[in-house]
Amino acid sequence: MTEKKGRVFSGARPTGRQHLGNYLGAIKNYVALQGDYRTVYCVVDIHALTTVETTRELALNTQEMTLDWLAAGIDPEKSIIFVQSHVPEVMELHTILSMVTPLGKLTALPTFKEKVRDNPDNVNYGLVGYPVLMSADILLYKADLVPVGTDQIPHLEFAREVVRSFNHRYETNILVEPQAKVTQIPKVVGIDGERKMSKSLDNHIELAATPEETEKRIMSMVTDPQRMRRDDPGNPDVCNVFSLHKIFSSEEEVEEINRECRKAGIGCVDCKRKLAANLNQHLVPFRAKREELSRDPNIVRDVLEDGAKRAKVIASETMSEVREAIGFYGARE
Repeated sequence: MTEKKGRVFSGARPTGRQHLGNYLGAIKNYVALQGDYRTVYCVVDIHALTTVETTRELALNTQEMTLDWLAAGIDPEKSIIFVQSHVPEVMELHTILSMVTPLGKLTALPTFKEKVRDNPDNVNYGLVGYPVLMSADILLYKADLVPVGTDQIPHLEFAREVVRSFNHRYETNILVEPQAKVTQIPKVVGIDGERKMSKSLDNHIELAATPEETEKRIMSMVTDPQRMRRDDPGNPDVCNVFSLHKIFSSEEEVEEINRECRKAGIGCVDCKRKLAANLNQHLVPFRAKREELSRDPNIVRDVLEDGAKRAKVIASETMSEVREAIGFYGARE
């Protein structure tokens, strides 16, 4: 058996059924990493509380997202898959790490300013401390690597600074500075052709949608804004439909569409129909697996319970070391 290279940690908010942006930006990479690394994947439900107004759908969203993860190929035999709140040690570590994190550092982070801009009426304590909780997620499981896009590297550097602050204050080296596992995360534009694919913007294409629903969404996609008529030459370089063709269509079809679109040899309607057919074909195994998994009402619960037990073993060991390093009464007994 091949020796695993190290431990990878990544988490995602429970947003329910996943869409193409989630798949191309994270899930596909999660599946690829589990072959070479000891992977830990977390549904970060506590993080979700910082911005949601209601938690009525929190449990359902966790269930649906986990189903999509499993159907896409995240294997509970290879990866630890669990829910953040099921391992409460993360909250203890979050509190401890907050003691070594300057408030000014938190309020100066671009992510905080962005979240304040997006949620001006809900700037809560948890929103300010969000990066500390994120760091606790990573450090609790002593992750060697965290998969990030280049734009997310500053977030990881914050976690590394927290490690240095903790280790310096308590004269220890028990917390591990995580390294970035830089991945090429494509920006998946939504069906509006402008903004990032998002459920909240209703410009997404769900992985678990029916073939008919998928085709309907694709047929509504914005294409080349300069192409007004069928006989107008197009520019595939600015067309969102063509960007998805490059992912889900064969090289021959991509070359053909690129060539024919530029001379008006193919219209936008036909181009969309080809994409719908190819995307639906690509998703056949995923949808079949999801249907199979959904027949067992206990599968998600069992996977997450087992994942929490395995995650808790790591978390308990880390917290024992943390308490001892700090010098809490009874920690060394």
